[in-house]
Amino acid sequence: MTAAKFYTHPLGIMAASVGATLLWGSAYPFIKLSYEALDIRASETYEQLLFAGYRFTLAGLLILLFMIVRRERLAYQRGSGSLVGGIAMLQTVLQYAFFYAGMSMSAGMVGAVIAGAISFFQILLAHFFYRDDRITGSTGVGLLVGFTGLIVLALSKETSGSSLLFSTGELLLLAAALSNAGANLLSRRAAAVYSVSYINGYQMVIGGIILCAVSAWKTGLAPFIFDWQSLLILLHLSAVSALGFILWNNVMKYNRVGSVSMYLFLIPVFGVLQSALLLSEQLHAAVLLALVLVSIGIVIVNRRKVRSDTSIHANQKS
Repeated sequence: MTAAKFYTHPLGIMAASVGATLLWGSAYPFIKLSYEALDIRASETYEQLLFAGYRFTLAGLLILLFMIVRRERLAYQRGSGSLVGGIAMLQTVLQYAFFYAGMSMSAGMVGAVIAGAISFFQILLAHFFYRDDRITGSTGVGLLVGFTGLIVLALSKETSGSSLLFSTGELLLLAAALSNAGANLLSRRAAAVYSVSYINGYQMVIGGIILCAVSAWKTGLAPFIFDWQSLLILLHLSAVSALGFILWNNVMKYNRVGSVSMYLFLIPVFGVLQSALLLSEQLHAAVLLALVLVSIGIVIVNRRKVRSDTSIHANQKS
């Protein structure tokens, strides 16, 4: 069976979409597990960023390896430097600086639910930057439902642990979602000219190296003692970014965006379920209600007809 036949067959679409979202959802508990396995504490920001740098450098190299197998062009493409560099700063460096710090202060379930804000922020940013991508009545309803879910999460005493609406960890996760949304719009621009594999392979490598360089002056380049468990966690998180990206962008390539993007609601669902399973976190009623509202919001905003945008990928979600 050819790739086109697989990714256009109903079962193939479902398998690829569910597989990608399942991988992305697993990032939330596995990041928490990596902190435990490597004894990285909430206050050790540089160690968190260094581990993120390892992950994305490796993920980017895996995508470049995939390009070699596919015989895609690896050489520098004229004019791509500023776009790829900008995406690397937003998508990998800034997003994951916020994300890894936020996850160290938050439960895996909380991170998974807040990840739904990426879709909402992207809709809001597109409204202001693209004349043909305005917020419609139904999209506005989806945003209202989704943000209501985030407020429900924030008001939960079990999750926020703060008198403020959002805790520091939750604010960092929201900042990560906003950075990701901005990067996705920049990726849309780049994808009109360059291969999505080229863009994301190199931006992950560049962003990962920057994260390593920023952290190494404080921690050294190799402060961790890896055993088989922590090494497997690192490999899994790298595969989440690389394999999830490959599955998602292939299914997006052969199908209408609107018919596939609704699967994005599965990311917070899988993230919450896997956090409950792997981290033994309790699924409180407030978290469940927030998850339902955010998921419904994602489905509503993605029901609208949008132009093809293959820039949505694994990093958008974790």
